[in-house]
Amino acid sequence: MNKVFKALNDNTRREILNLLKQKDMTAGEIAEAFNITKPSISHHLDILHQAELVTSEKQGQFVIYSLNTTVLDDILSWMITLKK
Repeated sequence: MNKVFKALNDNTRREILNLLKQKDMTAGEIAEAFNITKPSISHHLDILHQAELVTSEKQGQFVIYSLNTTVLDDILSWMITLKK
């Protein structure tokens, strides 16, 4: 769970998650939405992947990234139990 909170602690990564909420995208498509280098985007995607907030699937020469809402569901359930 620490990896999830670390991943969510960065504005760029939260923006990437918002993009992936709309549709699955390649790293190149994600990079087009930002004014940072492609290696920086790859670093952010790696952190999101390690936290299991995104999944990736190789399709030909491209890697397609998708939002993994299962982890977010687990965190929300945990947070609700804290409130009780």
